[in-house]
Amino acid sequence: MSEVLSMESMAHLHKTLSFLQDLFESMGIPEDQRLERMEVVKNLLDMITAEEEDKRTRLLESIALHRKQLDSLCFELNVEHFKEEEGLTMLQLEKDLGIQLEVRLKQKEDRMHELKRLQEQDQAFCEVLHTSPYSMDRGSVPSLEELDQFRGYLATLAETKACRQEEFISAKKQILLLMEELDYTSDTSAVKDILCEDEDISDLSLEKLAALHDLLHQLEVLRAENEIVCEELYYQIQKFWDKLQVPYEEREALAKLMTGSMLKRRKVLQSEADRLEELKIKNLKKVIETVREELALYWEKCFYSQEQREAFAPYYDENYSETLLQLHDAEVVQLKHYYEVHRELFESVHKWEENWKLFLEFERKASDPSRFTNRGGNLLKEEKQRAKLQKTFLKLEEELKAQIELWEHKYSKDFVVNGQKFMEYVMEQWEMHHLEKEKAKQERHLKKNQQIEVEMFYGSTSRIPSKKEGSGSKTTGKVLKSYWNIGSLGQKMLNTSQGEHNRTIDLDETLMNNGYSQPTLLQRSFQIHSVASTYSEFVQQEFSEVSKSDDNSETFNSTSIES
Repeated sequence: MSEVLSMESMAHLHKTLSFLQDLFESMGIPEDQRLERMEVVKNLLDMITAEEEDKRTRLLESIALHRKQLDSLCFELNVEHFKEEEGLTMLQLEKDLGIQLEVRLKQKEDRMHELKRLQEQDQAFCEVLHTSPYSMDRGSVPSLEELDQFRGYLATLAETKACRQEEFISAKKQILLLMEELDYTSDTSAVKDILCEDEDISDLSLEKLAALHDLLHQLEVLRAENEIVCEELYYQIQKFWDKLQVPYEEREALAKLMTGSMLKRRKVLQSEADRLEELKIKNLKKVIETVREELALYWEKCFYSQEQREAFAPYYDENYSETLLQLHDAEVVQLKHYYEVHRELFESVHKWEENWKLFLEFERKASDPSRFTNRGGNLLKEEKQRAKLQKTFLKLEEELKAQIELWEHKYSKDFVVNGQKFMEYVMEQWEMHHLEKEKAKQERHLKKNQQIEVEMFYGSTSRIPSKKEGSGSKTTGKVLKSYWNIGSLGQKMLNTSQGEHNRTIDLDETLMNNGYSQPTLLQRSFQIHSVASTYSEFVQQEFSEVSKSDDNSETFNSTSIES
């Protein structure tokens, strides 16, 4: 297209020059004037050519400048350099470069504007949070990544501000509540400034928050101290109430006064404690007797022996004074601590004693023949309870023995119950039980033998024998024959049954003791060859005794049949 246009222009130029030449000739213009006029045309063409060349030069310079500026902007913006298309004319290239330059300049302007906005936000955060400005070169154009990082940093600061503001408001509310509760006032200007600020806080520095938390901590410590004092006072008042036996109505009256600030409640408690202290001094005897009751209770819980109790001489002092009360209070505190430290062991011993009492109750019931006549399943229920007790008692004794061994190993001393080592105490209980059991057994045998002797003497059907029985009836003879082997008592009864006038004869000491002397009976009562020391040994011995008694009963029955 450009070649055609060039050829047309050249043809038009030749045609125009030929036309001028023809005009000059037709007008008869001299040669010199023709040359002058053609020179004008030539100059005109030269001027046009020069202008076009100047345009091209300026166009090249503009393209070079655009390229330089665009390269600089791409470097500042940290983007890829502009890639020129091939085959473009200078005008098109200049236009494309200009458009691209405008785009890059707009990007730079936007980034710098965003940077300024972010820096203003950063400055605002710095003033509130007392932080350092974000580190960024203010003279350079930030990259998109740098702007994103800046925005993320500011988002973190915004979260920090929100957290600190919430922390500040929460701490401030707590401080105001504590100050009201404690009737606390501060004259320091820093505290006043903190508490007078509204929720739109202009200073959220770490130093200010630290000062706020220090004040909050001081108030919390002060409240805790007041609470401890109030608790101690109330505990002291309760002790006074119990010792002085203060009526319930007076105690309720104090509860009604326990309103308002903590300082007011503390003053009320202190006033009540002082009043009760004065009342205690006036009623020392009554108070000391109440403390002695509490002391006796802990003696029981700790299984103190009589010697251990008598070791505390003030307990028996009748000279009531403040010093005597202090000694009792100190002893109660010591005993309470001792009991609490070893509570588990004491409770186990107490549980053993409860099981022991239950076991003795079962033993008592077992010796009562009337239990076989009871209806309603009581006997079956009793046997079930006995079986359950057997399991728990055996396990409890073993556990308690292990606990005591560990305790004695830990404290390097004996664990005593009522002044005795526990296992000795247990053995003594078993021994006393066996002695009582044997004694009861001997008493039953004695009573039975006495009944047999009376029946042998008077007859089994009536205490006053008839004449027929007195003259030697078959019934009396059979009774005498069946008990012939009783001993000398049998011969004596035969001799005394000859006359009716001798039937009211007094039985002598030998007769009342079944033909044995009294010392021999007592000796038999305390001759126990093997006494059980634990419940497991007791069960084994009982089983062995039952087996032996079964064998003996079979032998006795066979002997009686043979005789």
